[in-house]
Amino acid sequence: MVKSEGEKLRRVIVCPPRKEYFKVDHLEAHNIQAKADPSLAQKQHQDLIRALKRARCQVIEIPELKNHPNSVFVRDTALVTPQGFIQLRMGLQTRRGEERWMAKFLKGLGLQRAGLIRAPGTVEGGDIILAWPVAFIGHSKRSNEEGVKQMMRLLTRQGYEVRIITLPSGHLHLGGAMSLIDRRTVLSIENTIPPEFFEDFKVIYVPDTSPTSGNVICLGPKKVIVEKDNRAAIRALGRAGFSVLELDLSEFVKGSGGPTCLILPIERG
Repeated sequence: MVKSEGEKLRRVIVCPPRKEYFKVDHLEAHNIQAKADPSLAQKQHQDLIRALKRARCQVIEIPELKNHPNSVFVRDTALVTPQGFIQLRMGLQTRRGEERWMAKFLKGLGLQRAGLIRAPGTVEGGDIILAWPVAFIGHSKRSNEEGVKQMMRLLTRQGYEVRIITLPSGHLHLGGAMSLIDRRTVLSIENTIPPEFFEDFKVIYVPDTSPTSGNVICLGPKKVIVEKDNRAAIRALGRAGFSVLELDLSEFVKGSGGPTCLILPIERG
């Protein structure tokens, strides 16, 4: 289970791009900026899998959901917590159905469902960051007010102190603006999130140069994966003593995703 995103990553679900990610009939409807190059995207995703395995993380690969090009971005479909998984409800209409698809796989792995986001609520996993005893939640275009209220109730019952922030329009998910990089340290973009949101946490700030400037994967103590073009984060994390693994994930940036979007952590600690 996952109590905090700042603990060692031990097991994840990924969805390698084979066909669906490249079958985009309407870019805007799927929030994809440009079609990806199939061979390059597949290579980049395999590089990510190899990096995770080298970090001694078990990687579970699942097939894409038919007619859902965004199903490679598994992070958004569910939230795994200490008491089981919470089945989410996608905010992007073209992604509806991915949450049930993922719930089936999680149940197959023996995980219990600890909650469900119900209509008209919407919550996507990119807007939730667990940092025990705190849970950060983003109120965004994808996670609406009703969904955030439901998520707050579910996580409060598990003992989390819930902190909610409304994201400015230029940010898709909270996870693009910030990441937990160890148990008490956050990487965050500048001038967007007020300092009090991070009370009791150390913050490493980076310029807000892209929708995923704050998006990195915590592999474990002082180890992170960063997209190679996120130069400001690479420099800041290096100065702070982190071991930074740079990966080219440009074909997924085209799909409005960063590194964390491509993994669903199901075990940390």
